[in-house]
Amino acid sequence: MKAISPIPFFDLRRQYRHLKNEIDEALQGVLQHGAFVRGPEVDLFADELCAYLQGEKVVPCGNGTDALQIALMTLDLKPGDEVIVPSFTYPATAEVVALLGLSPRFVDSDENTFCLSAERVAPYITKRTKAIIPVHLYGQPAPMEEILQLAEAYNLYVVEDNAQAMGATYTFSNGETQKTGTIGDIGCTSFFPSKNLGAYGDGGALTFGKNEELAQKAKKIANHGQKEKYLHECIGCNSRLDSLQAAVLRVKLRYLDKFNARRREIAALYDRALSSLEGAIQIPFRPSYSSHVFYQYTLRVYAGKRDALKAYLSEKGISTGIYYPRSVLQQSAYKVWRDQCVDVPISERLPKEILSLPMFPELEDQEVERVTTAIIDFFK
Repeated sequence: MKAISPIPFFDLRRQYRHLKNEIDEALQGVLQHGAFVRGPEVDLFADELCAYLQGEKVVPCGNGTDALQIALMTLDLKPGDEVIVPSFTYPATAEVVALLGLSPRFVDSDENTFCLSAERVAPYITKRTKAIIPVHLYGQPAPMEEILQLAEAYNLYVVEDNAQAMGATYTFSNGETQKTGTIGDIGCTSFFPSKNLGAYGDGGALTFGKNEELAQKAKKIANHGQKEKYLHECIGCNSRLDSLQAAVLRVKLRYLDKFNARRREIAALYDRALSSLEGAIQIPFRPSYSSHVFYQYTLRVYAGKRDALKAYLSEKGISTGIYYPRSVLQQSAYKVWRDQCVDVPISERLPKEILSLPMFPELEDQEVERVTTAIIDFFK
């Protein structure tokens, strides 16, 4: 009897096999010319990403966390300034705020999108508030139009954490569309290997609309504060996208829309099969204003059955993930802000309910069927 192959949560090897010839050629090009840092591939990738994002100024950097830190440094925020961040996300968003001596102001998530909303943010704005960092969690854009309106009313910066939503599109009430990461004052993204646009190591970038001044300032900060070699005009850091990663990203960028379309197809298969379990689980919410790109396909599992479902799927050879098992405020590093009696009930409940299913473009239809059949069997 033939053994049933396990279903991975994510598998980069399948994508490499699909792109092998192009990836190998791109990497060989870098190995041949030997410019591993600030090689031509970095500028070419920045130009191509700029074109993909329809004119954005792009500044590559070392990783997504660096992108967030450089963004806040670019805005000249001062110690004690408050920055509004979601309480349910990866801690990097709040981490950079704290590292710069700023004050993270934690706000609860929306019940459906798991993102910040203007309604939840508004009560937490004070005279010290200077910026909002909405996170497009799991590939689902936050409601940017209402957040921009709120930011304009209070003269706040908006820094988009677009690490999980590269390629997603936001539709405004007037019908105009923009790619996420291009809507706020600055967009920040990560090219961690598992991301929708992922490198073969760390990488990140900032986007600035058409604000050339901010873009040049960020570029200088990312290079030790240098505009020219050995001419340091400000305090900066060392954050570079290397040539090998840029070469890989140039190849993958050509396929990003195709890969995101496949993620949506997989999500639709999950939706159709699991819709009969309404009440036991909640499938990902789809607001009308955006296109979800499904970095993760994340369920809410009710009645305390999440861990049992995860264990059951594991027995069936199906890998799943929990993003994230704790909210930021449940981490001991952020206890000082937890002690300020922040009320975040949804962010405290979600870590006990969420379960992410296998999701990557090379996942096969029959594998999706195996996953959904197992979930339905569990609830039977």
